[in-house]
Amino acid sequence: MTREELKKKKIGVLLGGLSAEREISLRTGAAVLNSLQAAGYMAVGIDAGRDLPAQLVAEGVEVAFIALHGRFGEDGTVQGMLELLGIPYTGSGVLASAVAMDKVTTKKLLLHHELPTPSFVVFHRGEDPLGLLERCQHFPLVVKPAREGSTIGISIVRDPQEMFQGVEAALKYDPVVLLEDFIQGGEVTVGVLDGEPLPIIQVVPKGGFYDFHAKYTAGQTEYLLPAPLEASLYERLQQAAAEAYRVIGCAGAARVDFMVREREFFCLEVNTIPGMTETSLLPKAAQFAGLNFTDLVQRILAGAGLNK
Repeated sequence: MTREELKKKKIGVLLGGLSAEREISLRTGAAVLNSLQAAGYMAVGIDAGRDLPAQLVAEGVEVAFIALHGRFGEDGTVQGMLELLGIPYTGSGVLASAVAMDKVTTKKLLLHHELPTPSFVVFHRGEDPLGLLERCQHFPLVVKPAREGSTIGISIVRDPQEMFQGVEAALKYDPVVLLEDFIQGGEVTVGVLDGEPLPIIQVVPKGGFYDFHAKYTAGQTEYLLPAPLEASLYERLQQAAAEAYRVIGCAGAARVDFMVREREFFCLEVNTIPGMTETSLLPKAAQFAGLNFTDLVQRILAGAGLNK
């Protein structure tokens, strides 16, 4: 849809929600909503609770801008509901959203398409934890819930005792836990907009680990833009990000995270609804590419309904 067409429609910015990432979603949604309203759109914020269908009908929403993170928003559930209601929405469709939200499924798909990702094992609630000792012979490992974001429930473990503690912490958020090799190197992220990679950002947390505090507290992380990488490695990373976006079936905006070790890189995950807060990475990369925040929001909005 063109901007002129969209300005005649009621836009619902879906924010908040029911996941562990609710507070971040409220910040993302507020930034998007303020930007749309300032640009002249008939936009309203909708806190996506279990009464979301009734809210959408009551507000007369004609197009949805999804600013939700985590479960019940980024995982295909809300996307499926909007399909049933016949409301076009931003971002990836049902299948791509569900696949990208599940880190284990994402990694299996990446491996199938020969995209490098750290070696891993999977633990399910109810399994014998002692069996992990046979499957996890090398440390350190990164332990994380299979279907959460924003580094929630994540830990780096260096011995069996820490591993069991990390698994127990991750199980509070998801019955499936991913344990993957820890890659000692630099963390970079590549935004992808409508299939095209944006400039690469290297993330350098002051505390050494890009955890929830470093990610969402201003001044706790240094962002190197563009990432100071050798030219051919830079190009390969952008190509890999665009390929990961394609094989998962993403639409609109996404962000692909990597670890880089010398000239090797490893894909960690694909985020189908990147954060849009004041410290978020996608807006930084878009700004460097010449797309200000309002232009970025309008570009994402214009893709609503193109995710079938």
